[in-house]
Amino acid sequence: MSTPVLVSKLYAPARRGRLVPRERLLRAIDTLLEPGQRCALVSAPAGFGKTTLVSSWTSAAAENPGRRLAVAWVSLDEADNDLSRLMAHVCAALERAGVPVDPGSVGGALDVAGATAILTAVMNRVSDTAVDTTAAASDADRDATDHDDGDRRWLLVLDDYHVVTAAEVHETLTYFVDHLPEQLRLLISTRSDPPLPVARLRGRGQLTELRAGDLRFTHQEAGLFLNQVMGLELRTGEIAAVDDRTEGWAAGLQLAGLSLRGRTGASDVSEFIEAFTHSNRYVLDYLVDEVLGQQPDAVREFLLRTSVLGRLTGGLCDAITGQSGSAQMLDHLDRDNLFLVPLDDGRVWYRYHHLFAEVLRTRLRATLPDIVAGLHCAASDWYADHDSYEDAARHAFAAEDFDRAGRLVETALSQMRRQRRDGLLLAWLRALPEDVVRPNPVLSMSVGWAALVAGDLDGMERRLDDADRALNAAAGDPAVAKMWVDTEDLRSAPAGIEMYRAALAQARGDSDGTAAHARAALALAGPHDHFIRGGGAGFLGLATWAKGDITEALPTFEQSVTALRAAGNHVDALDATIVLADMWVTAGRPSQARAICEQALRIATGHGEPYPRATADLHTQLAELALRVNDLTEAEEHLAEAAALSERGFITENQHRWPIVMAKVHAAQGDYPRAWDLLNEAENRYRPGFYPDLHPLEATRARIQLASDDLDAAARWAARLDLRFEDEPEFMREYEHLTVVRCHLSLHRRAQDHRHASAALDSPADLMGVLELLHRLESAAVATGRHGSVFEIRLLQALTQDARGDVPAAVSTLAHAVQQAPEFEPCAGVFLSEEPALKTLLETAAELTDPSTAQ
Repeated sequence: MSTPVLVSKLYAPARRGRLVPRERLLRAIDTLLEPGQRCALVSAPAGFGKTTLVSSWTSAAAENPGRRLAVAWVSLDEADNDLSRLMAHVCAALERAGVPVDPGSVGGALDVAGATAILTAVMNRVSDTAVDTTAAASDADRDATDHDDGDRRWLLVLDDYHVVTAAEVHETLTYFVDHLPEQLRLLISTRSDPPLPVARLRGRGQLTELRAGDLRFTHQEAGLFLNQVMGLELRTGEIAAVDDRTEGWAAGLQLAGLSLRGRTGASDVSEFIEAFTHSNRYVLDYLVDEVLGQQPDAVREFLLRTSVLGRLTGGLCDAITGQSGSAQMLDHLDRDNLFLVPLDDGRVWYRYHHLFAEVLRTRLRATLPDIVAGLHCAASDWYADHDSYEDAARHAFAAEDFDRAGRLVETALSQMRRQRRDGLLLAWLRALPEDVVRPNPVLSMSVGWAALVAGDLDGMERRLDDADRALNAAAGDPAVAKMWVDTEDLRSAPAGIEMYRAALAQARGDSDGTAAHARAALALAGPHDHFIRGGGAGFLGLATWAKGDITEALPTFEQSVTALRAAGNHVDALDATIVLADMWVTAGRPSQARAICEQALRIATGHGEPYPRATADLHTQLAELALRVNDLTEAEEHLAEAAALSERGFITENQHRWPIVMAKVHAAQGDYPRAWDLLNEAENRYRPGFYPDLHPLEATRARIQLASDDLDAAARWAARLDLRFEDEPEFMREYEHLTVVRCHLSLHRRAQDHRHASAALDSPADLMGVLELLHRLESAAVATGRHGSVFEIRLLQALTQDARGDVPAAVSTLAHAVQQAPEFEPCAGVFLSEEPALKTLLETAAELTDPSTAQ
């Protein structure tokens, strides 16, 4: 589901009819359009007229046909620390400006990788659109413009960037700035310098800067503002005095002008000017007092009460003031220049100037502290009635009405989960107090999930126990349940608790517990509880796979993928497809693994860019499948596609897979130093998750060490493992067992060549012990349908028999392996590349079975 877009954030504030012309500043911003420029930074404290200046310049620039500039505007607020929300609004703004992007495709919880992948797609679209537009322009069109090349260009404006504090947003924007195409520029308006590469851009001459010193009004500009815009009749000396007192500060000049409107005599004006000092904070307090003192009681009351709102519209203001006529009041304040900023062309939504709003809220808390919570609650109710639960919850938390906030979280939970608004949801859950969470089963489960995300498994278990107790209390007293919101999550709570207990058991490595709780969740879930059915089937499939029973794991996990799609969790469904592909490889059907990954890739890319996060992981999986048939070219192509989507554009639990597969490619090409670097990178990226770790990184490293003829290093790894030939088969350690077998075979060959004698392993030549281990592993794999494992085991059996000198047995085993393999070529390719001895054995087998050689 796409992240919702608030259209009023995409409008630049409308230009007022009377503005002071500030040509010197407009010309300064013009440099942003010069070749080689990337970014403009308008950085000054509150009240310096940043937004007014920028909106004036963008309006003029967009109206100038010679510039062919389209402007995309985003007014930022605190909620834009959520990357998903920010990217949705950026894409929507660019779409309005004529860039063919789809803001509706931005859904789910984005990380930096996902956001940079979206921005990469956007920048490519900008470049392509600019080229197409230029190609379509006629010579006459070009001659009609002042711009030499006729290229169309775009400007993205991020207003009020100082509200952003999230490191992932800063990191994403840094990527954007570093990769901006020539046709796209960025303008940032902010109260303080953002943690972006400002110094680097400045050093390269790619930055246009305006700061407080530039924005201060000159005496001439102050005179125009006070006398023409504010309608006063001040003398030159009085103008200079006001400008000096306010130090050219736009907000101070405006407040001074409002205060001076009621003063007529020269002495009255002089006394007023002498009454305040140079301190902006003091000037602000003094002048706001003056301005409010001049307003009628009804206006002053309206200003104070509505100051709790981030955005204002007639109906919302009616709701919190308890009076009608708010739309007319807003229009009156707008016409009176009382620090009201229109947020749309129709002047339906407004906001107060940030500085003015801060002072009003301070006054409200100082003069009417008892009504603040009630105002927030009234706003919360209005937003809830209009299905805007994010704003409703924000006001409920501001009112510290946590019971109300808890109910709103319950109501919004399912929608937030489908939208993958994980960051916001976690913030909500962590803000709820214990006495609200513990008696509520839905909130207890959700806070348990938050604990799991933080790695607090014991904390999760306590929350699930709370949820169970709450349901038991309601069973004994039906009145208890009446305090909860009747939602899908409440109706399926018993099944949900079991699903989360399955997740907890899986995180602890308890396969039996995972399976038991997953089955319980499925038994309790209703036919339309798709999210729980997807989770339950998924955890049951993982538990069964971890035990090696691929025959049962495959159909079970396929049910999970289907249910996740039905639940609308499309990114999770794509990610689950990658796990399903691994299961098909285990079953000995890599061609089926390839087919479902290619189908999933078509689904992921079918609606155009930006692609879902799992797209990069699908390319990585297809690269690994290509390696199984020694197609290094295809593997590299898929890995390049994955990297192009973003170097870190992978699902968190899969981040380590790309460097591992790329390491295998470099090892196959003989570039072992690069392979070691990539394996080290994979180790740094690895994050333990809920998927069984069937191919431990150190075992993969040992296999590449064997391929590079570094037998001693591989043998040292094998010696450190607590593995013995007499061990009972365990699928979770099968990959390590088979890697140890490879070590023994390689060390035996070296000993046979009389090159070295190694004591790294207790019995490097104990090939009978190797055969006994392989026999037990084969029996377990055959019994559970793991034909991919069976094939590798039998090839190793044949190599071991050949190493012992029993060539007929080796040939028979090899023939059996080939005949019984569901798919021979996709399974044998990578093994043949790693085991040169197998090629020799295959040639021997061919000679023994060829009738022409038998004579």
